[in-house]
Amino acid sequence: MNAATKLGTFAVGLAVVFGGAVGVGRMVGPLGASADSGSQAGSQADHGQNMAPSMTPANASIPGGLQISQDGYTLTPQTTTLAPGQRTDFRFTVTGPDGRPVTRFATLHEKKLHFIVAGRDLSGFQHLHPVQTENGVWSVPLTLPAAGNYRAFADFQAEGAREGLTLGMDLSAPGDFAPRSLPRATSTATVDDYTVAIKGVLVPGRTSKLTLSVSKDGKPVTDLQPYLGAYGHLVALRAGDLAYLHVHPDGEPGDGSTKPGPDIPFYAEVPSAGSYRLYLDFQHQGTVRTAEFTAIAGTPDAGATTAPSPPPAGDDGHDH
Repeated sequence: MNAATKLGTFAVGLAVVFGGAVGVGRMVGPLGASADSGSQAGSQADHGQNMAPSMTPANASIPGGLQISQDGYTLTPQTTTLAPGQRTDFRFTVTGPDGRPVTRFATLHEKKLHFIVAGRDLSGFQHLHPVQTENGVWSVPLTLPAAGNYRAFADFQAEGAREGLTLGMDLSAPGDFAPRSLPRATSTATVDDYTVAIKGVLVPGRTSKLTLSVSKDGKPVTDLQPYLGAYGHLVALRAGDLAYLHVHPDGEPGDGSTKPGPDIPFYAEVPSAGSYRLYLDFQHQGTVRTAEFTAIAGTPDAGATTAPSPPPAGDDGHDH
């Protein structure tokens, strides 16, 4: 499971952009610290009008999710320590430039705010949707499955703001733990009775096509159901610093050309070689499932890669 608010024509492909390399001192430090935000620009359009809002600003100087405060907005949790394995009513606010909790948010992909949680070792991914209570407080049932360190991301756009943001914060579940090794890159992932295959390679500095294909019991799934206004949602986290992006596929349900599977195409651009963890949410037969992949950028012979596919003719590499 990064917006910009200018309306623009929906491009054929959606480019996933992490932004430039992060320099020392520009990443967020301990919870409560803030870093200067870089200028961001981009385009957004309304899903309901055959356009899609961009959830990652174009030309961002740093990737999303690395700062707890940006452009005057600050993510303020009521607590940052949760008991492992215990369901908690996790609450937080987004404070605006005036120092007060923001109470009005634009709707992006059918929700006012997307809340993503993952372990620092990239395990335990969750894509949640909090509800807004009184005085701008957001509430979401949250369970950190085991002891360890986690990163949480709030993906939102304040009403009237020029751009959307992804702010990040550190959470912890006290106790003994051993970080898991990043799973190796493979061309398929399984979840329940489903297999998702990935084709494409992440090439730093280039727009690359990723196609994710869903099958069940060896047969292609051709009746995927819309979930949050799309047939698939892709969140990617960069190993090491957990730079974040949230993207949606080329096309949308009901546009007259996008098929409900088995293929879900994305266009991606990453700034650096290295490892990335990809999380695909898709819905079938009334249940949302998440398929997870490790992708290696800059290594053409990695298991999850094939020759990169260029964007379709006329695609301008629309940022997302």
